[in-house]
Amino acid sequence: MTTVPGPAADARTAADAPAPAADAHAPADDGLAAFLAVRPRLFGIAYRMLGVVAEAEDVVQEAWIRWQGTDRAAVLNPAAFLTTTTTRLALNAATSARARRETYVGPWLPEPVDTSADPALGAERAEALETGLLVLLEHLTPVERAAYVLREAFGYPHKRVAEVLDLTEANARQLSRRAQQRLATRRAAPADPAAHRRLVEEFVAAAEAGDLSRFEHFLTADVVARSDGGGQVHAARKDVVGHERVAQFLQRVHDRYWSAGELRVVEANGRPALLVVTAGGPFALVTLDVSERGVEGLYVQVNPAKLTGWAAA
Repeated sequence: MTTVPGPAADARTAADAPAPAADAHAPADDGLAAFLAVRPRLFGIAYRMLGVVAEAEDVVQEAWIRWQGTDRAAVLNPAAFLTTTTTRLALNAATSARARRETYVGPWLPEPVDTSADPALGAERAEALETGLLVLLEHLTPVERAAYVLREAFGYPHKRVAEVLDLTEANARQLSRRAQQRLATRRAAPADPAAHRRLVEEFVAAAEAGDLSRFEHFLTADVVARSDGGGQVHAARKDVVGHERVAQFLQRVHDRYWSAGELRVVEANGRPALLVVTAGGPFALVTLDVSERGVEGLYVQVNPAKLTGWAAA
Protein backbone atom coordinates (compact mmCIF):
# COMPACT_ATOMS: atom_id res chain seq x y z
CA MET A 1 0.00 0.00 0.00
CA THR A 2 1.34 3.41 -0.97
CA THR A 3 1.79 5.95 1.80
CA VAL A 4 0.80 9.40 0.60
CA PRO A 5 3.02 12.41 1.42
CA GLY A 6 2.18 14.68 4.33
CA PRO A 7 1.02 18.22 3.50
CA ALA A 8 2.45 20.80 5.84
CA ALA A 9 4.05 19.45 8.99
CA ASP A 10 7.32 21.09 8.00
CA ALA A 11 5.72 24.09 6.25
CA ARG A 12 6.42 22.78 2.74
CA THR A 13 4.00 23.47 -0.06
CA ALA A 14 2.17 20.69 -1.84
CA ALA A 15 4.43 21.26 -4.85
CA ASP A 16 7.52 20.77 -2.69
CA ALA A 17 6.31 17.57 -1.04
CA PRO A 18 8.07 14.43 -2.26
CA ALA A 19 6.22 12.19 -4.65
CA PRO A 20 5.05 8.88 -3.18
CA ALA A 21 7.32 5.95 -3.84
CA ALA A 22 6.37 3.80 -6.78
CA ASP A 23 4.94 0.41 -5.95
CA ALA A 24 5.74 -2.19 -8.57
CA HIS A 25 2.93 -4.39 -7.32
CA ALA A 26 0.28 -1.64 -7.32
CA PRO A 27 -2.51 -1.86 -9.91
CA ALA A 28 -2.41 0.49 -12.87
CA ASP A 29 -5.09 2.68 -11.30
CA ASP A 30 -4.60 2.80 -7.54
CA GLY A 31 -6.65 5.99 -7.16
CA LEU A 32 -3.61 8.06 -6.22
CA ALA A 33 -4.16 10.82 -8.78
CA ALA A 34 -7.76 11.37 -7.70
CA PHE A 35 -6.69 11.41 -4.05
CA LEU A 36 -3.82 13.85 -4.51
CA ALA A 37 -6.08 16.19 -6.49
CA VAL A 38 -8.22 16.80 -3.38
CA ARG A 39 -5.68 16.13 -0.63
CA PRO A 40 -5.14 19.85 0.18
CA ARG A 41 -8.87 20.26 0.75
CA LEU A 42 -9.01 17.13 2.90
CA PHE A 43 -6.17 18.39 5.07
CA GLY A 44 -7.82 21.80 5.27
CA ILE A 45 -11.02 20.27 6.59
CA ALA A 46 -9.25 18.00 9.08
CA TYR A 47 -6.97 20.77 10.38
CA ARG A 48 -9.88 23.13 10.97
CA MET A 49 -11.72 20.37 12.80
CA LEU A 50 -8.79 19.38 15.02
CA GLY A 51 -6.32 22.28 15.21
CA VAL A 52 -3.29 19.96 15.29
CA VAL A 53 -1.25 19.11 12.20
CA ALA A 54 -0.34 15.53 13.14
CA GLU A 55 -3.93 14.67 14.04
CA ALA A 56 -5.16 16.15 10.75
CA GLU A 57 -2.55 14.15 8.85
CA ASP A 58 -3.65 10.96 10.61
CA VAL A 59 -7.23 11.58 9.48
CA VAL A 60 -6.16 12.17 5.88
CA GLN A 61 -3.98 9.06 5.93
CA GLU A 62 -6.92 6.99 7.19
CA ALA A 63 -9.07 8.43 4.40
CA TRP A 64 -6.41 7.28 1.93
CA ILE A 65 -6.45 3.77 3.40
CA ARG A 66 -10.21 3.61 3.07
CA TRP A 67 -10.00 4.94 -0.47
CA GLN A 68 -7.57 2.13 -1.27
CA GLY A 69 -10.06 -0.41 0.00
CA THR A 70 -13.00 1.04 -1.94
CA ASP A 71 -14.40 -0.21 -5.24
CA ARG A 72 -13.38 2.99 -6.99
CA ALA A 73 -15.06 2.00 -10.25
CA ALA A 74 -18.38 2.38 -8.46
CA VAL A 75 -17.57 5.89 -7.17
CA LEU A 76 -19.03 8.52 -9.48
CA ASN A 77 -17.46 11.51 -7.71
CA PRO A 78 -14.12 10.73 -5.98
CA ALA A 79 -13.81 14.25 -4.53
CA ALA A 80 -17.24 14.03 -2.90
CA PHE A 81 -16.53 10.55 -1.57
CA LEU A 82 -13.17 11.58 -0.08
CA THR A 83 -14.57 14.78 1.42
CA THR A 84 -17.36 12.84 3.11
CA THR A 85 -14.98 10.17 4.38
CA THR A 86 -12.48 12.70 5.74
CA THR A 87 -15.13 14.83 7.44
CA ARG A 88 -16.68 11.85 9.19
CA LEU A 89 -13.29 10.60 10.32
CA ALA A 90 -12.47 14.11 11.59
CA LEU A 91 -15.78 14.16 13.49
CA ASN A 92 -14.79 11.00 15.35
CA ALA A 93 -11.30 12.34 15.99
CA ALA A 94 -12.70 15.65 17.27
CA THR A 95 -14.86 13.82 19.80
CA SER A 96 -11.80 12.00 21.14
CA ALA A 97 -9.75 15.20 21.12
CA ARG A 98 -12.34 17.00 23.25
CA ALA A 99 -12.04 14.27 25.88
CA ARG A 100 -8.23 14.47 25.87
CA ARG A 101 -8.22 18.24 26.23
CA GLU A 102 -10.10 17.96 29.50
CA THR A 103 -6.82 16.75 31.01
CA TYR A 104 -4.55 19.08 29.00
CA VAL A 105 -2.09 20.96 31.20
CA GLY A 106 -3.06 24.63 31.15
CA PRO A 107 -4.95 26.43 28.37
CA TRP A 108 -5.03 24.82 24.93
CA LEU A 109 -4.25 26.61 21.67
CA PRO A 110 -4.25 25.24 18.12
CA GLU A 111 -0.96 24.43 16.48
CA PRO A 112 -0.01 27.42 14.27
CA VAL A 113 0.74 26.71 10.63
CA ASP A 114 2.81 28.71 8.17
CA THR A 115 0.47 29.90 5.43
CA SER A 116 2.95 32.20 3.71
CA ALA A 117 3.53 29.72 0.90
CA ASP A 118 0.07 28.10 0.77
CA PRO A 119 1.05 24.96 2.70
CA ALA A 120 -1.70 22.75 1.30
CA LEU A 121 -4.40 23.86 3.71
CA GLY A 122 -6.91 23.62 0.91
CA ALA A 123 -8.59 26.94 1.57
CA GLU A 124 -10.65 28.13 -1.32
CA ARG A 125 -11.50 30.79 1.24
CA ALA A 126 -9.52 31.84 4.31
CA GLU A 127 -12.37 31.57 6.79
CA ALA A 128 -12.14 29.39 9.90
CA LEU A 129 -8.35 29.45 9.87
CA GLU A 130 -7.36 32.33 12.16
CA THR A 131 -6.15 31.29 15.61
CA GLY A 132 -8.82 33.28 17.46
CA LEU A 133 -11.61 31.60 15.54
CA LEU A 134 -10.11 28.12 15.92
CA VAL A 135 -10.09 28.73 19.68
CA LEU A 136 -13.77 29.65 19.59
CA LEU A 137 -14.63 26.63 17.46
CA GLU A 138 -13.70 24.54 20.49
CA HIS A 139 -16.96 25.76 22.07
CA LEU A 140 -19.03 24.09 19.34
CA THR A 141 -20.00 20.46 19.25
CA PRO A 142 -18.02 18.43 16.70
CA VAL A 143 -20.99 18.25 14.32
CA GLU A 144 -21.62 22.00 14.63
CA ARG A 145 -17.95 22.60 13.93
CA ALA A 146 -18.06 20.36 10.86
CA ALA A 147 -21.12 22.15 9.50
CA TYR A 148 -19.49 25.54 10.08
CA VAL A 149 -16.19 24.52 8.46
CA LEU A 150 -17.82 23.02 5.37
CA ARG A 151 -20.14 25.98 4.94
CA GLU A 152 -17.93 28.93 5.85
CA ALA A 153 -14.42 27.76 4.94
CA PHE A 154 -15.24 25.81 1.80
CA GLY A 155 -18.51 27.35 0.68
CA TYR A 156 -20.49 24.11 0.48
CA PRO A 157 -24.23 24.59 0.02
CA HIS A 158 -26.48 23.35 2.81
CA LYS A 159 -27.60 20.42 0.68
CA ARG A 160 -24.02 19.19 0.30
CA VAL A 161 -23.29 19.74 4.01
CA ALA A 162 -26.34 17.60 4.77
CA GLU A 163 -25.06 14.82 2.51
CA VAL A 164 -21.61 14.85 4.11
CA LEU A 165 -22.99 14.77 7.65
CA ASP A 166 -25.86 12.39 6.84
CA LEU A 167 -28.52 14.90 7.89
CA THR A 168 -31.57 16.48 6.35
CA GLU A 169 -30.97 19.77 4.60
CA ALA A 170 -33.12 21.53 7.20
CA ASN A 171 -30.97 20.11 10.01
CA ALA A 172 -27.78 21.11 8.26
CA ARG A 173 -29.07 24.64 7.80
CA GLN A 174 -30.06 24.79 11.48
CA LEU A 175 -26.62 23.53 12.57
CA SER A 176 -24.83 26.17 10.51
CA ARG A 177 -27.07 28.93 11.82
CA ARG A 178 -26.65 27.79 15.42
CA ALA A 179 -22.86 27.66 15.04
CA GLN A 180 -22.75 31.16 13.56
CA GLN A 181 -24.94 32.53 16.35
CA ARG A 182 -22.83 30.93 19.08
CA LEU A 183 -19.64 32.32 17.60
CA ALA A 184 -21.14 35.78 17.07
CA THR A 185 -21.94 36.06 20.78
CA ARG A 186 -18.33 35.30 21.69
CA ARG A 187 -16.38 37.29 19.10
CA ALA A 188 -16.52 40.81 17.77
CA ALA A 189 -16.37 41.25 14.01
CA PRO A 190 -12.70 40.93 12.96
CA ALA A 191 -10.81 43.91 11.62
CA ASP A 192 -9.83 44.05 7.97
CA PRO A 193 -6.41 42.57 7.07
CA ALA A 194 -4.74 45.98 6.70
CA ALA A 195 -5.80 47.10 10.18
CA HIS A 196 -4.74 43.74 11.59
CA ARG A 197 -1.28 44.05 10.07
CA ARG A 198 -0.87 47.61 11.39
CA LEU A 199 -1.52 46.45 14.95
CA VAL A 200 0.86 43.53 14.60
CA GLU A 201 3.53 45.94 13.38
CA GLU A 202 2.83 48.22 16.36
CA PHE A 203 3.14 45.23 18.66
CA VAL A 204 6.44 44.13 17.14
CA ALA A 205 7.82 47.68 17.30
CA ALA A 206 6.92 47.91 21.00
CA ALA A 207 8.53 44.52 21.65
CA GLU A 208 11.69 45.52 19.78
CA ALA A 209 11.86 48.71 21.83
CA GLY A 210 11.42 46.68 25.01
CA ASP A 211 8.47 48.81 26.08
CA LEU A 212 5.20 46.92 25.83
CA SER A 213 3.40 49.64 27.82
CA ARG A 214 3.22 51.72 24.65
CA PHE A 215 1.02 49.00 23.15
CA GLU A 216 -1.47 49.07 26.02
CA HIS A 217 -3.80 51.64 24.45
CA PHE A 218 -4.40 49.24 21.53
CA LEU A 219 -5.81 46.62 23.91
CA THR A 220 -9.54 46.43 24.55
CA ALA A 221 -10.72 46.72 28.15
CA ASP A 222 -11.58 43.01 28.30
CA VAL A 223 -8.66 41.70 26.25
CA VAL A 224 -7.59 38.11 27.00
CA ALA A 225 -4.06 36.69 26.79
CA ARG A 226 -3.75 32.91 26.61
CA SER A 227 -0.53 30.88 26.75
CA ASP A 228 -0.09 27.24 25.74
CA GLY A 229 2.89 25.48 27.24
CA GLY A 230 1.28 22.04 27.21
CA GLY A 231 3.03 21.22 30.48
CA GLN A 232 6.34 21.15 28.57
CA VAL A 233 7.58 24.64 29.42
CA HIS A 234 6.67 27.33 31.91
CA ALA A 235 3.51 29.20 30.88
CA ALA A 236 0.55 30.88 32.55
CA ARG A 237 -1.94 28.20 33.61
CA LYS A 238 -4.89 30.59 33.38
CA ASP A 239 -6.00 33.26 30.93
CA VAL A 240 -4.91 36.80 31.76
CA VAL A 241 -7.84 39.23 31.42
CA GLY A 242 -7.99 43.06 31.22
CA HIS A 243 -5.78 45.56 29.41
CA GLU A 244 -3.66 46.53 32.44
CA ARG A 245 -3.00 42.94 33.48
CA VAL A 246 -2.30 41.85 29.91
CA ALA A 247 0.11 44.75 29.37
CA GLN A 248 1.97 43.83 32.55
CA PHE A 249 2.00 40.17 31.56
CA LEU A 250 3.48 40.98 28.16
CA GLN A 251 6.18 43.17 29.68
CA ARG A 252 7.18 40.43 32.14
CA VAL A 253 7.30 37.81 29.39
CA HIS A 254 9.32 40.11 27.15
CA ASP A 255 11.85 40.99 29.84
CA ARG A 256 12.27 37.40 30.95
CA TYR A 257 12.17 35.48 27.68
CA TRP A 258 11.90 37.58 24.54
CA SER A 259 14.52 40.28 25.05
CA ALA A 260 17.39 37.92 24.27
CA GLY A 261 15.71 36.50 21.19
CA GLU A 262 15.22 37.58 17.60
CA LEU A 263 11.77 38.92 16.70
CA ARG A 264 10.39 38.11 13.26
CA VAL A 265 7.10 38.88 11.55
CA VAL A 266 5.73 35.72 9.95
CA GLU A 267 2.40 34.61 8.54
CA ALA A 268 0.52 32.14 10.71
CA ASN A 269 -2.95 30.86 9.91
CA GLY A 270 -3.43 33.51 7.28
CA ARG A 271 -2.49 36.47 9.50
CA PRO A 272 0.78 38.22 10.40
CA ALA A 273 2.22 37.09 13.73
CA LEU A 274 5.32 37.51 15.90
CA LEU A 275 7.82 34.66 16.02
CA VAL A 276 10.42 34.77 18.80
CA VAL A 277 13.56 32.81 17.92
CA THR A 278 16.30 32.02 20.43
CA ALA A 279 19.51 30.03 20.13
CA GLY A 280 17.50 26.89 20.73
CA GLY A 281 15.15 27.61 17.82
CA PRO A 282 11.53 28.86 17.76
CA PHE A 283 10.59 29.84 21.30
CA ALA A 284 7.18 31.49 20.98
CA LEU A 285 4.66 32.47 18.34
CA VAL A 286 2.25 35.26 19.21
CA THR A 287 -0.93 35.89 17.23
CA LEU A 288 -3.43 38.68 17.76
CA ASP A 289 -7.21 38.62 17.50
CA VAL A 290 -8.13 42.09 16.25
CA SER A 291 -11.52 43.77 15.89
CA GLU A 292 -12.49 47.35 15.12
CA ARG A 293 -12.23 48.04 18.87
CA GLY A 294 -8.61 46.93 19.02
CA VAL A 295 -6.84 43.79 20.21
CA GLU A 296 -9.38 41.38 21.66
CA GLY A 297 -7.01 38.49 22.28
CA LEU A 298 -3.32 37.55 22.32
CA TYR A 299 -2.40 33.91 21.85
CA VAL A 300 1.09 32.87 22.94
CA GLN A 301 2.12 29.45 21.69
CA VAL A 302 5.20 28.16 23.55
CA ASN A 303 4.52 24.42 23.50
CA PRO A 304 7.65 23.07 21.75
CA ALA A 305 5.67 20.26 20.15
CA LYS A 306 3.51 22.83 18.35
CA LEU A 307 6.44 24.92 17.10
CA THR A 308 8.44 22.25 15.29
CA GLY A 309 7.10 23.38 11.90
CA TRP A 310 8.71 26.80 12.42
CA ALA A 311 12.31 25.61 12.77
CA ALA A 312 13.13 26.76 9.24
CA ALA A 313 11.29 30.08 9.49
